[in-house]
Amino acid sequence: MASAEPSVNFNLLHRTCKLVVVLCFLHISVTVFFYVRSLDIRFAFAQNQQSRDATGTVGSTIGGTRAAEPPPEAEAGGEAEDEPAAGRNLKKCPQTSPLLVGPLRVDFNIPVSLDAVEKANPRVGPGGRYKPKECQALQKVAIVIPFRERDQHLKFWLFYLHPILQRQQLDYGVYVINQDGEETFNRAKLLNVGYVEAMKDYDYDCLVFSDVDLIPMDDRNIYKCFSQPRHLSVSMDKFGFRLPYKQYFGGVSSMMKDQYLSINGFPNDYWGWGGEDDDIYNRLASKGMSISRPSGEVGKCRMIRHERDKQNEPNPQRFDRIAHTRETMSKDGIKSLSYKRLSKETLPLYTKITVDIGKP
Repeated sequence: MASAEPSVNFNLLHRTCKLVVVLCFLHISVTVFFYVRSLDIRFAFAQNQQSRDATGTVGSTIGGTRAAEPPPEAEAGGEAEDEPAAGRNLKKCPQTSPLLVGPLRVDFNIPVSLDAVEKANPRVGPGGRYKPKECQALQKVAIVIPFRERDQHLKFWLFYLHPILQRQQLDYGVYVINQDGEETFNRAKLLNVGYVEAMKDYDYDCLVFSDVDLIPMDDRNIYKCFSQPRHLSVSMDKFGFRLPYKQYFGGVSSMMKDQYLSINGFPNDYWGWGGEDDDIYNRLASKGMSISRPSGEVGKCRMIRHERDKQNEPNPQRFDRIAHTRETMSKDGIKSLSYKRLSKETLPLYTKITVDIGKP
């Protein structure tokens, strides 16, 4: 009987050790689970979380979980005159939104669907309209995009910009001005059309003019207006994240309504690629205005690579026209704008206005 005692003790010790191992494993598993979960939340808030849904399209919004978005009651706003009296008593939004997350990851390799973008931005109303309900936005911003046959680029723009603009606590609307036909493209004239059409909808006091293929890489680059005209696409990857030259005003820019009108808007006579942004710079300089910019780090942006569009070849007359801006700006601009609106579509994520702007 004495010889069986060590065996009994060994079996008891073995079972005890197994129990300890199982308890340790459970403890470690629970710890790892909650740790990973917390990392996921923080990563989703600080980065542009992009995940595929069952159909292989992007199923989540970038730059934040619900924690990075406005409160649940912050639905897309209608016109200012339609909001209840209580809404007019909101405190003004802070100069710096507390929802900003800083640098963002921008990736054009993941396909995007408009349905997924719409689901990820439930607070954006028809026509791409949004206003915060937790505070009164400091500015009413019309974002104007000159456009023709860039549907995939537009999907990326909507996917990235809507969450950013909401976190910036802007009262904004998105206007895509589509040039009909196959005549030579005219970016600046489309921007003038965007101003006229946007003002028919709402009393915007700020205009942001954005190419459809440029995406900001930091949400601290606020898409609003300043005391001086603002150049927002300061350092593009296309130019090695450097400003190509001091007078450069292309890509993405903003102006207050009175700044825009003081220069007679943009020139209507630049057909094809190039020149119109330098003409705009000359117009601003002639009125004593200077260009403001965010820092090179905050103003970083990525361009969606693409072939040059047909009917958008370099404008051979651009250099001569730039040299005579001061002489032509009073005659060529918003006051002389003519076009024919063919259609207006109030879509879930943006307002699409198709126009005939003529030909050279």
